[in-house]
Parts: sequence; structure tokens; C-alpha cells
Amino acid sequence: MSDKKTNIPEEEKEETPTIQSHEEVSTDEETESFKTENLHVEAMQQLEKEAREFKEKYFMCLAELENMRKRLQKEKQEMTKFAAENILLEFLTPIDNFENALGFTDQMSPETRNWAHGFAMLLNQFKDVLSTHGVTPFHSEGSRFDANLHEAVEVEETNQHEEDMIVREFLCGYKRGDRIIRVARVKVAKKPKATSEAPSSTDNL
Repeated sequence: MSDKKTNIPEEEKEETPTIQSHEEVSTDEETESFKTENLHVEAMQQLEKEAREFKEKYFMCLAELENMRKRLQKEKQEMTKFAAENILLEFLTPIDNFENALGFTDQMSPETRNWAHGFAMLLNQFKDVLSTHGVTPFHSEGSRFDANLHEAVEVEETNQHEEDMIVREFLCGYKRGDRIIRVARVKVAKKPKATSEAPSSTDNL
């Protein structure tokens, strides 16, 4: 009796599942774990980078705010200083008038001199107020002309004084600290121009 092979239909054949070895499963898990750890490391590095950038921007903003605060404070001080100087300048003209008027005290009558004495006391009080705010006069007669300190309103040709020497002060100058708030008005000496002598009659012979 001969053996006969039984043909099993294709649809009845069952697929045999592929069974992975323990080593293959372990390798896949390690690969996935390694990838996950890398993702975590990259994410942490990105967060640290962003944190450093935000920290730098924060300190930059703080520095800019501090610089702005100092600049505004300086500008405010300068504006206050200049405003005070403008007010103090308004006092100088009355003071000049007082000084000019009191310059004729010797020509006044005894009664008028008593009044002048009272005005002189008021004048000194005005000057004390100016001095309290750092405003002091400077006198220029006998010194050399300086365009930063003086305004030449008149020039005198003379050999009795050196060139550019101040021979008279019409209006004294004032300064506040090292800052000049009013220049002095002065007369300045100048050497006379050399005159050419007229030719004598013998030169034409």
C-alpha cells in the first residue's frame, strides 16, 4: 500500500509566528531607551540654553534701566541748575544799578548819604544771597583779556599798557563755581598803529 501525501489547502495553512530571541528583545529595548535618553538630554540642553539667554537679556534690561535712571537724574540736576542760574542772573542787573548809584555817595548830601548807607546794606544782603548759591563776582581790570571771561566793548590805543591788557572794567563778571554765568564788559589796550613819516623836501631833490 503506497503512501499518499495529503495536500493541505493554502488557506488552511497557519502562519508560524516569528519568535524573537531574548537577546534581540533586549537590544531593541536598549535602543529605545538610548533614544529616549538622548531626547531628554537634548531637551534639557535646549532649556538650559534658553534659560541662559533669558538671564542675559534680564541683566541687559537691568543695566539699561540703571543707565536711563542715571541719565534722567543727571538731566534733571542740570535743568534745575540752569533754571536756578537764570533766576540768579535776574538779580545781577538791580545789583549793578545799586553799585552804580552808590558810586556817587561822595557827591551826595549828608541826608542822602544816610539813605545810601541803608541801600548799601541791602546791596550786601543781595550779594550774600548770591554767595550762598555759589555766585561770586570776578574783577578784570589789570588782567589780560580772555574771550571766555571778557567782552571787549571798547579798545584804547596806548603805549602805557601791554597789548590785550584790560585798562577799565565797565561791568564786572560773575561765575558760579567754575562756570561763567556772565562775562565782564571791559576796555582793552591795543598798540598804536605805526605811522609812516612824510618824506622831507630834501628827499625829492
